[in-house]
Amino acid sequence: MIVGCQWGDEGKGKIVDVLAEDADIVARYQGGANAGHTVHVGDEEFILHQIPSGVLHDGKRCLLGNGVVLDLLQFFEEFDALAERGIDLAARVGVSERAHLLMPYHRVLDKASERRASEKIGTTGRGIGPAYEDKAGRRGIRVADIRNPERFEQLVADGVERARAKLSAMGQEDDGTLDAAVTRTLELRDRLDVIATDPGWEIVHALDAGKSVLLEGAQGTALDLDHGTYPFVTSSNTTAAGAATGVGIGPTRITDVFGVVKAYTTRVGNGPLPTGFDEEMDERMRQLGGEFGATTGRPRRCGWFDAVLARFSARVNGLTGLAVTKLDVLDTLPEISIGLEYCTEDGGCTREFPADTFALARVEPNYETLPGWEEDTTGCRSLEDLPRNARAYLDRIQELTETPIRMVSVGTRRSQIIHVD
Repeated sequence: MIVGCQWGDEGKGKIVDVLAEDADIVARYQGGANAGHTVHVGDEEFILHQIPSGVLHDGKRCLLGNGVVLDLLQFFEEFDALAERGIDLAARVGVSERAHLLMPYHRVLDKASERRASEKIGTTGRGIGPAYEDKAGRRGIRVADIRNPERFEQLVADGVERARAKLSAMGQEDDGTLDAAVTRTLELRDRLDVIATDPGWEIVHALDAGKSVLLEGAQGTALDLDHGTYPFVTSSNTTAAGAATGVGIGPTRITDVFGVVKAYTTRVGNGPLPTGFDEEMDERMRQLGGEFGATTGRPRRCGWFDAVLARFSARVNGLTGLAVTKLDVLDTLPEISIGLEYCTEDGGCTREFPADTFALARVEPNYETLPGWEEDTTGCRSLEDLPRNARAYLDRIQELTETPIRMVSVGTRRSQIIHVD
């Protein structure tokens, strides 16, 4: 399985795309349309929000697990857009019968709640939080419910009524577009019924037949509902343990867990970023790395590699390997720093990632600075091709995270991945 080890946007989509070539099934286990995976195939760019990245390889079965909240309108927009670009999805994509539907009123509530909040979370406004709230509150709508039209329509009507009551309590009203969006969603249920399946059953039978499966998550470890920088997190478990639950298999079936990290750190939305740059360096790195959200287009905040967070991610996820992305973005820098530990106002320092998010916002990192390489790495295809200082930087990341590096990305193309034996 592939898991993000920072605040999301680590380049998981590209790693999944490369590894999917050797997989028979690629399955997404959590999140929704708030995630965006950007993948380059030749000269074409694909931005995928809900459909697994493996869909860009012919013949791969792509599944959305029960841990996903499915935005039907956005899902079929993406589905049809890929079909128009010549990618055959008809028999290749399946959605869990146990997955919950993200309805238009969830998006309306998400935006209204964020507008009203005194402390903004930085939500994408895609309705993820309210959809998971309904799921946890046992009032959600599942894919399986579409097979009982009377029950399904009653659940939708109840959801709309609750949403309008909540909007009214917040001093806001429906702008008149909700009914039309709900109607469009209802019109898609027959298309959804055709592709509804049981991903757990499919995955277990594939494994028993000797086939290989790749599990893909969204967001990153620091956005995990339990282990991230709460409350500035997403509404699901992004960490490795959530994968088995999110697709319906036992945890003992997972044999390898690859963590994806950028060669530096970024964050979109609100919340602390301990190793964040000053304004000038932040803008420079944003332009070098093209750091703008694939889903919202929002500029990402940038900082040095945070070894405290990366080591915490390695522990929480039980990583068996690391994939380091965007090493080439550092090519022009004369010096590169790594955040080794967090120091507090009383002079104490720690190498452990704190649970108190608001204390995290006040720490000052203690850095180690390494010489840059100031050479172009985009043409490198092996570790031996990399400049000596680039190899030293990777060695230090490997040492600090106590996790072997298995892949290194030096560009946006599939061919620009270095595989490490």
